This record gives sequence, structure tokens and C-alpha cells, in this order.
Amino acid sequence: MIGSMKYILVTGGVISGIGKGIIASSVGTILKSCGLHVTAIKIDPYINIDAGTFSPYEHGEVFVLDDGGEVDLDLGNYERFLDIRLTKDNNLTTGKIYQSVINKERRGDYLGKTVQVVPHITDAIQEWVMRQAKVSVDDDDVEPQVCVIELGGTVGDIESMPFIEAFRQFQFKVKRENFCNIHVSLVPQPSATGEQKTKPTQNSVRGLRGLGLSPDLVMCRCSTPLHNSVKEKISMFCHVEPEQVICVHDVSSIYRVPLLLEDQGVVGYFCRRLNLPIETKPRRMLAKWKEMSDRSDRLLEQRSIALVGKYTKFSDSYASVIKALEHSALAISHKLEVKYVDSADLEAGRLQEEPVKYHEAWQKLCSADGILVPGGFGVRGTEGKIQAISWARKQKKPFLDANSTEFDPETKYPVVIDMPEHNPGQMGGTMRLGKRRTIFKTQNSILRKLYGDVDYVEERHRHRFEVNPELKQHFEEKGFRFVGQDVEGERMEVIELDDHPYFVGVQYHPEFTSRPIKPSPPYLGLLLAAAGRLPGYLQKGCRLSPRETYSGSSSPDLEMADFKTTLRNELVNGLAL
Repeated sequence: MIGSMKYILVTGGVISGIGKGIIASSVGTILKSCGLHVTAIKIDPYINIDAGTFSPYEHGEVFVLDDGGEVDLDLGNYERFLDIRLTKDNNLTTGKIYQSVINKERRGDYLGKTVQVVPHITDAIQEWVMRQAKVSVDDDDVEPQVCVIELGGTVGDIESMPFIEAFRQFQFKVKRENFCNIHVSLVPQPSATGEQKTKPTQNSVRGLRGLGLSPDLVMCRCSTPLHNSVKEKISMFCHVEPEQVICVHDVSSIYRVPLLLEDQGVVGYFCRRLNLPIETKPRRMLAKWKEMSDRSDRLLEQRSIALVGKYTKFSDSYASVIKALEHSALAISHKLEVKYVDSADLEAGRLQEEPVKYHEAWQKLCSADGILVPGGFGVRGTEGKIQAISWARKQKKPFLDANSTEFDPETKYPVVIDMPEHNPGQMGGTMRLGKRRTIFKTQNSILRKLYGDVDYVEERHRHRFEVNPELKQHFEEKGFRFVGQDVEGERMEVIELDDHPYFVGVQYHPEFTSRPIKPSPPYLGLLLAAAGRLPGYLQKGCRLSPRETYSGSSSPDLEMADFKTTLRNELVNGLAL
């Protein structure tokens, strides 16, 4: 077994948004495939305490964790790739660090010393990382052995400097054999010449080395595979061996990235560099990723889902929603086409202002196989969402509403009301957040069956409003059934419409717990209904035949259970380590 915690720092150069999150997740995945327990930390150098108050156009979606932490969407990648459950302290921001140091200073912890960036801020960063790295993120409560740390932004940003300095010191504190740095850089290929340019990477690595960190692996993001001559040039000018230059070119699916890294000997390098006593060939878990990737590339049948929302110009605003749809489509062997529909374009006012946009939006909606309305905030576009929902209801079109919170506070008929705990004077963290239990109140609920005929489910929430419980009876008389409620029976959590192929609304966000091998049940139901296969699936006891889904298994759940059993047996027999 490993004695000391191993830390892998992932930094980025040239531009932000280069794919550090997917690379960090993929590194964690291939190490977990070797039988190691892996955790992940995302560092965001902004001064916000958390991501809760961001506009979706600023940083993409806000990802919600079990403990209610509102965090960067990269933590969603870590959870999905590694099948782990993180906490809010796995997302570290400048705001959190400064807040903790200032609180200590106010308490008198520094005994009258001048509080400075070095050593007080840098020490606080190191202590936070070392403390959080030990927190278990698996169901079995085992302390992690490897911590992958992603530093957001780009090396050279003024906000990142305290973190770079903290890790410059940290590498000596934890010793060289327990710390390594992956630097992700862009290798542009201008269309005029088609030549792969190494200068941005050279400059980026030079800048990093000037700050006291020397990359162990240079991962080059490029559109096409790196030429050998380019690899050798980067090796020569960046002070690394050619085997330490890794090509991460564009691939057909993100599921191929762990395979791409593994093919280039990354596991073997980590074994030598970090003295990891593991079998260097990743085992069954990576085989599942290869199978998923191959199946994804071979899919022929296609199903389209209209995503009706307010932030459709920036797909990262709905990152987890799209991933949950992809997981479900893959589980039933269909390609997914997401048709983005701006809800405001469906409203009557748009017909007067921009009739072309109005008709295009309705054409997309009407031609889709299913409709999804994800959550959002504010009044704009609400009327368009309601019209889309109404159309889905009347046309018997498969429909899922995954939490919505935009309404008029002055209405005479409060169908949706403010929750008691909402504090309107405070923006951050005032919603109903995190994992909550939903109790199923009836046996014949479609969603209950999709979840495996359970008595309750635990899903993540993020909302300020709720359905007025006083109107429950009025709705149910019209065939609109509240089949799921909270533990106290006061909050309406799940609705279903009678006499409809699939018309489901949930108060929570099921997309946050969807996994590639275990899709979220509400989303799986939507895709099955869109493909016309939901009745057959329910009739078979919520099982897909081996021919329809993951080979050799009757369901994604069984596939995951099978893998975990095998890995457990291998660990017991001493094969995985």
C-alpha cells in the first residue's frame, strides 16, 4: 500500500477553458482503474466565496453537492468520471482562503503578527489541501491515496500567484516523490499553414518554471495528433523527456480521454515518478470506458430532445443536464441530438418583434422527440417555458421538468410560493440546497418504478420556491398527481400527469447524480419515452435486454455492481495492488 498521500497538480497555460477539468478527471480515472482511492480538489482563484451567485453565462452551470455546496462545474466532471461524492471544501477559492485567514486574525490567532500573503495565505492554502485530501469520497469511507488538484485559470494570472507560490513551497514540504505537476498547454495549428506551433507552450512552461514549478508532464491540447518533430521540440525547450510530452488531441467523445492518456504510458510514468506500487495496466474499469466510447461511435439511431431554457447560447450553462441526457441515450443505444430553444423565443411578443426566430423556435420544439425544461432564475422566458410545457401536455409529447423557479410574487393565485427559509436580503447559500429525501406516496408512480420501486430517493436540491401545498387537491382532481413529497409531507417533490406517455416534473436536480454507467432515472425515462420504449421497459421490471444496452448485462445498475464486486475481489486477493 502507499505510505504518503500523492499529490498531482494540474496547471494550465496559454488560454483558459483548455480542458484541464477533463484531463484532471481522466488522470484520476486511470489511477482509480489501477485500484487506487482517488480524490480531487478544484481551485478557483476568484474572490467569490463560491459559485452560487454566478450568472450561467459567466462560468457555466452551478454544480450542487450532497452537502449543499454550490461549486464549479468541473467538480461535476470529477464526480461523473470517478464515481465519487465530493464536499464543498473540495472547491477552494481565494474568497474562502482570505475569509478563513481574516477570521483567524480577528480571533487573535496570529498573536499580533503582520498577516501577509507569505506565509499566512500560502500556509492556509497548503493546510486546506492537506486536510481535504484525507476526506473520504467513496462509499466505503476509505481515506484517499491520491489527490488530483486542478488550479483554475492560466499560469501568469495575477489571482493565481498565491496558489502557485503555495505549491512551490508545498513540493518541498511533502517531498518530491509525493508531488508532481501536469501542465496543460495549447498547441495551435493556424489554418493558413497547418503547422503545429510550439512557441505558446514554450513560453508558458518558461513562465511556470520561473515561478518555481517544473512540469513533470506537458499535456498538449491540439486539434490533430502531435508530429514527432513537434514533440521533440517541446521536449528540448521545456526541459522534459519526449515521453513526458503527452498529446491530447480532439477525440470523438470525452470518454476516450482516459484511454488516450493510458495509451501514452501515463500510468507507467506515475508509477515510477510517484513510486506507486500498482499493477501498471488499468483493469476492468477502463475496459468499460472503451466499451462506452466504441458504442458511442457506432450508434446509428437518433433521438432529439428540445432543451427549453434561458441560457441556451452557452451550452456549459446546462453541462450536467446534457451529460445526463447523453448517459441515458447511450444506455438505450441511441445518439442524442439536443435542440436548444430559447424559451423567450416561444412567446407571443417574439412573434411581433422577430417572427423568424419565433417560428424557428416552435419548429425545433414541435420536431423534437421529447422536451426538457431545466431550472432557471428570474422572470424572463417563463411564459415561453409554460407554453412549451402546455404543448407537451396536449400533444402527449414526453416531457421532463427538472426544477423551475421563476414567478410573479404579487400574483393573486400563488401556485408557487416562497419557502420559509429563503432570506431575500442575502444572495449566497439561502436556497434549499443539497441532498434531501423524497418519499413516494403511491405505488403506481412511473418515476418510482424507474428508480427501482423504492420507497424513497435522495437527490440534490437547489431552489427558493415550492408548489403551494394548499392547491394539491385542486391539481389532483385534474389528474395531476403529486407522487413524491418531502419527509414532512409538506413539500411537493414529484408530479406526474395521468393519461400521458411521460409527463414528469421534479423539484430536485436529478442530473447532478447521473453517471455514465448509471444514468439518472428521470432522464432515462424521458429518453425511453422519446424512443417509444418506456412501456416495454416498465413491463420487463425496468430492465434493458443485453442486446439493447451494455453488453453482457441486463442494466447499467447491474453493470456497475458487477464491476465493484470484481474490483473488491481483486483487492481482497491482492491482484489490484
